[in-house]
Amino acid sequence: MNWFKGITFAQPGFFWLLLVIPLMAAYYYWRNRQLHGLLSLSAVKSFALAPNNPMRIVRHYGIVLRSLALIALVTALARPQSALSWNNETTEGIDIMIATDISGSMLSEDFKPNRLEAGKNIAIKFIKNRPRDLIGLVVFSGESFTQCPLTIDHYVLINLFHDIKNGMIDDGTAIGMGLATAVNRLKNSTAKSKVIILLTDGVNNQGSIPPITGAEIAKQFGVRVYTVGLGTNGSAPYPFKDQLGHIHYQMIPVEIDEATLGQIASITGGKYFRARNNTDLSEIYRQIDKMEKVKIAVTRYHQKTEHYLPFAIIALAFLTLEILLNNTFFKGAIT
Repeated sequence: MNWFKGITFAQPGFFWLLLVIPLMAAYYYWRNRQLHGLLSLSAVKSFALAPNNPMRIVRHYGIVLRSLALIALVTALARPQSALSWNNETTEGIDIMIATDISGSMLSEDFKPNRLEAGKNIAIKFIKNRPRDLIGLVVFSGESFTQCPLTIDHYVLINLFHDIKNGMIDDGTAIGMGLATAVNRLKNSTAKSKVIILLTDGVNNQGSIPPITGAEIAKQFGVRVYTVGLGTNGSAPYPFKDQLGHIHYQMIPVEIDEATLGQIASITGGKYFRARNNTDLSEIYRQIDKMEKVKIAVTRYHQKTEHYLPFAIIALAFLTLEILLNNTFFKGAIT
């Protein structure tokens, strides 16, 4: 058993007092030499077989007990302490819905391997870096639906993210519907910060809710929207299969309604970004990650417990034992 495991000393300078012990021992030795006389004999043969008397050793109990008492007393004066520390964290998380376009144009390969897969992979990295947030997923094309509601179980969310693909719903670009579906998932949230990240590569051409109406709804519920336009400048290679199943490419124009996306961001207090390649999109997610920081309040507790009392009692016990022995078994003896 280690008595001093986890123990620190508040006043370690008192240990210098232990230097008194060698001085005590030296004085005791000198005093004993002075108090015991010397006897000169012509022969010691008669003492050669005299048995050793244990009392010769035991009579030094006094200096031993006083030394042990001093050690215990000095240890008590040094104030041995054990410390217990813990943190109490209060996390103020952010609720985030990612609304991503899965229309046919998202298969264009100006991103690698294409816009849809690049958006998925980069969003998954973003999710992994925000373990304290509730995050959900909405997909939209000609219509919209919730692929994953707000959840802290990011393992499930990432698996559902991997599952999205073009063709899950009718083709088209219903930006307003995707935005409104995401807002609907956040409207009852009690988080102080509610965010939508909306990614699209086109112009709203489907759905019963115009994008600006969706932005006004988001603003009403205190939801901030970051919009991201995906696509290079000019035109992008788009894959298609011929009748034999061979893949060919044709260049299709990149048409992003940047004015509307910028207006959505402005109305809701968010920001519009343009991503022309994978690097741009990764940087956009990094910027959003910096802007939407989780607030963590940490209260640190530090409790110390004093352990001097046992050592003080031990010191008193050694001194008491010496007094008792002096007045009983060794009464009148020189110790």
